[in-house]
Order: sequence, then structure tokens, then C-alpha cells
Amino acid sequence: MTVAARALPAQILIVDDNTLGLMARRTVLEELGFRVHTCSSPRDALEQCTRSSFDVVVTDYKMPQMDGIEFIRELRKLCPEMPVILISGFTDTLGLNELSTGADAVIQKSAHEVTHLIRAVNRLMRKTPKKPAKSQSAAADSKHRKA
Repeated sequence: MTVAARALPAQILIVDDNTLGLMARRTVLEELGFRVHTCSSPRDALEQCTRSSFDVVVTDYKMPQMDGIEFIRELRKLCPEMPVILISGFTDTLGLNELSTGADAVIQKSAHEVTHLIRAVNRLMRKTPKKPAKSQSAAADSKHRKA
């Protein structure tokens, strides 16, 4: 499902302690129609995830206090099904991949990062099943009870 096919823009949270990287990714995703929220601290991002619902979380790997893998581990405790994209300049050096990090996609910082980020977000948005609204699920429940 592309952004144009959605009734409401997808909510994306970007976590990065580097302000320039944060703003560059935010700008690209907002230009595509996503609603983007940002956090410069993984701890603040975890707190935001307890208060708000996001369709995708994009996180940097190297951050002070908590790296991207630790952040993903903590996020999975709060939101086990949350699609997560990890971005790092160290993917090859550290052997970072989906299996070793717990992320749904791992992207190498490079000249092609933006293209890979857009593809990963769109792929995860198509893959993510949306829960029906409470009013829809309540109507479905009452239908099943009557049958």
C-alpha cells in the first residue's frame, strides 16, 4: 500500500541523536506524505511509543546511552509488532542485519540511503496488517453473536 492509497498519512517516528540526519530523513519522508515525528534520544522515543501509535520506527544505530539494537529490544517489549528500520554506517563492519539486530530492515548509510529508506518504509507499510477501528470490530463482534 502506498502513501496515496491510505486515508490518513502513516505515522513514522525517527530516532537519531544527529540533528542533520534526523532532519534530512524527516524532510524526505514528509515530502512523500508521511507524518513524521522525531526524537533525539532513544529513551524519549520509547516514552513517545507508550503515548502514541506509529506505523514505522526508523532508528540510527550509534547513539549515546543506548544503541539502536538496545532500543529495538526495548521497543519490542512495548510494541512487539512495530516495524523497525535500523540505519547505520557500520552495517558491514559490525555485521548488522535483520537477524542480528531484531530490525525488519537494516540500511547502510550511503549515497543510496534515501532510496533504500523509501523502499523499506513502503514495503513495511504494505506488510503491516492494520487493526480494525474499535467501532468496526465491535460491529463485527455483534454480528458474530447474532449469527
